[in-house]
Amino acid sequence: MSKFKNTYSRREFTKLSAMGLAAMPLFKFQNALDKTILFPEDQLEVHLFSKHLQFLDYNAMSEAAAEMGFDGLDLTVRRKGHVLPKNVKTDLPKAVKAIKNHGLKTSMMSTNVWDINDNVNRTVLAIASQLGFTHYRTDWLKYPDDRSIQESQLKFGAQAYDLEKLNEELGLIGGYQNHSGKHVGAPVWDLLPILETTNGKHMGCQYDIRHAVVEGAGSWELGLQRIRPYINSIVIKDFKWDYKDGKWQIENVPLGEGMVDFKRYFSILKSYKINVPVSLHLEYDLGGAEKGLSKLTMDKEAVFNSMKQDLNYLRETWKNAE
Repeated sequence: MSKFKNTYSRREFTKLSAMGLAAMPLFKFQNALDKTILFPEDQLEVHLFSKHLQFLDYNAMSEAAAEMGFDGLDLTVRRKGHVLPKNVKTDLPKAVKAIKNHGLKTSMMSTNVWDINDNVNRTVLAIASQLGFTHYRTDWLKYPDDRSIQESQLKFGAQAYDLEKLNEELGLIGGYQNHSGKHVGAPVWDLLPILETTNGKHMGCQYDIRHAVVEGAGSWELGLQRIRPYINSIVIKDFKWDYKDGKWQIENVPLGEGMVDFKRYFSILKSYKINVPVSLHLEYDLGGAEKGLSKLTMDKEAVFNSMKQDLNYLRETWKNAE
């Protein structure tokens, strides 16, 4: 395997760490050396994707997530997120403090990070590391029209190698989410040439079963088997196909009402001994909360009830899967 140059030096990391620490209290580091976090077999560590609570401030979203019974929040630290990357030094400590004050975990975040030559990306990761985050979702990639898929995979593989080296220095684990459509990783198989440039310990896949079933209704189990060594977190959501306006369209639905066979999926995960942090997404109609809007068109209590129902379904189905 070819080795790609790590463009992030220890001197740069030390400088960024010092800048971050000067503006925040010390937080205990969490050990992220093992990509799989083990829980009792009948339990999952479930984080609510904070995109769906962006109509609330840091304290209110944390209070709501705690009352609903979530273990933590998968915090959006990205464009249009709860924490904007340009404000990460000041706002991420505030968000973490609010989340921790309500007894929730701050181990997951969703970012736009991929290219570590970007100073903002490096700062986001350095500050998150100091605050105790362990897992993050990377940015999505697309294949350009002026380059072959194979050429693009070589480039993305080199970037993944560099990103893993930075993650290792920072004690972080990055996960690329498979996303249906024309994104890199939509068919899952095409992620392998990229991720195989890494050792899979600090860089891997945030596996999304909903998108995997969209792309491979009858073959998703093969894709799951192939990507298995690289899975370090998972996303949970559901969908079904609906015929509208003369064409088939995807309709997002509550868990258990769509095409994802969660009982089968969870049984496979258990057989593979995959028990990693979970991010629960809700993309069906929730008055705008599903889109991350700041103002809702439905009562927030109805939104919370839907979230609790999905959380309960998730935990009960996991527990009963054999």
